[in-house]
Amino acid sequence: MQKKNSLGKVYITFVLILLYAPIFYLIFYSFNAGSDMSKFTGFTLDNFKTLFADSRLILIVVQTFFLDFLSSLIATVIGTIGAINLVKLKRRRRETLLGLNNVLMVSPDVVIGASFLILFTIVGMKLGFISVLLSHIAFSIPIVVLMVMPLYQEMDSSLIDAANDLGANSSQIMREIILPYLTPGIIAGFFMAFTYSLDDFAVTFFVTGNDFTTLSVEIYSRARAGISLEINALSTLVFLFSILLVVGYYYIMKDSETVGKSSNLT
Repeated sequence: MQKKNSLGKVYITFVLILLYAPIFYLIFYSFNAGSDMSKFTGFTLDNFKTLFADSRLILIVVQTFFLDFLSSLIATVIGTIGAINLVKLKRRRRETLLGLNNVLMVSPDVVIGASFLILFTIVGMKLGFISVLLSHIAFSIPIVVLMVMPLYQEMDSSLIDAANDLGANSSQIMREIILPYLTPGIIAGFFMAFTYSLDDFAVTFFVTGNDFTTLSVEIYSRARAGISLEINALSTLVFLFSILLVVGYYYIMKDSETVGKSSNLT
């Protein structure tokens, strides 16, 4: 038994090193005084100064996070409404729609991006912020549905029946019972959608225009000319932001679970 546990620890350690070593390697060279990652010549913060002096890149970072937040927020609202209504459908129709929802989860990003490009071209929509926003909303909705729907299915229907018996209307039941119960799934769906949106490259590459771009597309464009240590510095800051996002998500989920337990006790 102890041998199995030790092997499991070795395996987990190996996987973590394999995943995080390239990230820390990139972060390490963001403080390099040299011009590339071939040799560490000394510690410096000049790469971060260069990053903040690059107004175009800072603007792209701001508009990328704005896009991700807006698309995730809209997708969370639509996905939550969709998950609630899916549960109310008959089994065969629910399974069909859920299957179509899952197809979007497993479809290659290249296929989804090309499909959106064809659609926007047919309807005559100019490629830019709106086209990227609609695309991100579309591929984020299935994520939210999968996060919210299981919670709604597990919800005790007697809570809703009791509220109806007490004279609560539909909006009161939704606001006071259903949404508080679904809060952990809604929060998880929002954070997952935000992460997917921030990370997306393939779909965005197809539907972005000349007057709008995102961080992933910009990094790809610059990487073709050779990765500069300015990108290392940017990646370091994005990684630190990701850590803060995870910590914030943990505490939000912890608070929501505490509120949920207290409401159940009352």
